[in-house]
Amino acid sequence: MFSSISLRAVTLGALPLVSVSCMVGPEYVAPVAPIEPAWGMDNSSLQKGSKSKVDLSWWKQFNDPQLNLLVEEAYDQNLSIRSAALRILESRAILGIAEGNMFPQSQAASGDLFRTRAPGGGNPYLNSTSFGFDAAWELDFWGKFRKSIASADASLLADVANFDDIVTSLTAEVATAYVNVRTVEERIAIAKKNVDLQEKSLNIVELQFEAGTVTELDVLQAKTLLTSTQAQIPRFKATLYKLHNALAVLLAKDADLIRSQLKGGKGIPVAPVKVAVGVPAELLRRRPDIRQAEMLSIALCEQIGISKTDLYPSFTLVGFLGVSANDLSGSSLDDVFSGDNGGFSFGPTFRWNILNYGRIKNKVRVDDARFEQAITAYQNIVLNAAREVEDGMTGFVHSKQEAEFLRQGVASSERSTEISMIQYKDGLTGYQRVLDSIRSLTQRQDQYAAVKGTIATDFIAMYKALGGGWEMRDRAEAIPQEVREKMMQRTDWGKFLEVPAPIQVSEISKG
Repeated sequence: MFSSISLRAVTLGALPLVSVSCMVGPEYVAPVAPIEPAWGMDNSSLQKGSKSKVDLSWWKQFNDPQLNLLVEEAYDQNLSIRSAALRILESRAILGIAEGNMFPQSQAASGDLFRTRAPGGGNPYLNSTSFGFDAAWELDFWGKFRKSIASADASLLADVANFDDIVTSLTAEVATAYVNVRTVEERIAIAKKNVDLQEKSLNIVELQFEAGTVTELDVLQAKTLLTSTQAQIPRFKATLYKLHNALAVLLAKDADLIRSQLKGGKGIPVAPVKVAVGVPAELLRRRPDIRQAEMLSIALCEQIGISKTDLYPSFTLVGFLGVSANDLSGSSLDDVFSGDNGGFSFGPTFRWNILNYGRIKNKVRVDDARFEQAITAYQNIVLNAAREVEDGMTGFVHSKQEAEFLRQGVASSERSTEISMIQYKDGLTGYQRVLDSIRSLTQRQDQYAAVKGTIATDFIAMYKALGGGWEMRDRAEAIPQEVREKMMQRTDWGKFLEVPAPIQVSEISKG
């Protein structure tokens, strides 16, 4: 009752189709990276060259245990990192789908049982049943499925690089926020110290005014300077409050706990005297956003070939094996599994979208334009990466130079204030000179504290631009155990949610 052909004949007939299969579409060629062979910035603080290895855990160079703890907490609790890790799981599953398409795309068991009423006399009812198994396997003649695997694999690697980029940015953001907290705390302390100094100066002026030795102008000028300094403190406190809130978001933690945790710090973190910056070419390997851009380019390149396969015929092997029976002419449904009721069919088919009115070619053009956009974006990211490193280096070097000048200025202002106060008490100078000295001291001390914070943040920006930090984080551990258990209760994730053995730093350095 079923048409049939020789399975062996069809298989032998399909072999030439497989043997002459080819890949259509372009082969990916890595774009030229517009990067210089050496850094333009030159200073004794910068250790350059291929033998100068960038510190993977650069934040530890501050020797601040509180900062180290915050970075670890951010790794464990930050929600952006968790979302990026979940996207990696999603891409792994998508890659599994692409790999599954290399095998028969359709394999299904089917069955039916029908009762039909026919017109006419006699028994008007007809019962019929059938059971079977059918399969369809589209041959990867033009490389569509192989390219789909390559594209999905590149997309997975792009998501891995995106995770690493988020870790790099998060580390820098936590460190920068922490440095800013300590900087504002020191500026508040300096402002309070200067308020005390200016209050003492005001008391002296008021006593001399009561004695009739100075005019009310000196008193008013002293009060103006005092209130100006006092006005800085609420502004600094508001900034500090906001920085605590920012850290709380980065750590997914209550802001009050952050405030309690950061009490009793040891001041603004001090950057090391010398830092290793390596060579520009290392950015291509180390910076996650560069790797992500290249992986996205590869994925889009493979997509061109996938779209081009629709211009050619597709070849599919289809088959069916099953049984059927009815109760017509005295037959019985109980005989459905008898030998006479079984049959099979097997053979090749092809499909060719001949008339598509330019839809397929325009889809290829769309993919090609997207690929070229990705290449351009990659080159732009490389250029920006080198610029960010250069900016970080020049900021770090010149901030240190600025800090040294300000340190000397603070020392001079302190001595000037001391001398002017003595001369004022002895009647050798007017209060304007005292006022100028105190105002200068207040400004220099605040500027010095601010630039010490700038040195640290420039150091952080430089290492963020160099792409350091992501190597120390195990991606699989970014999904908490309670989330894993919840996901396993919903879905069979197999081995996807297993945490692999930690990667050693020595293994990372080997590439």
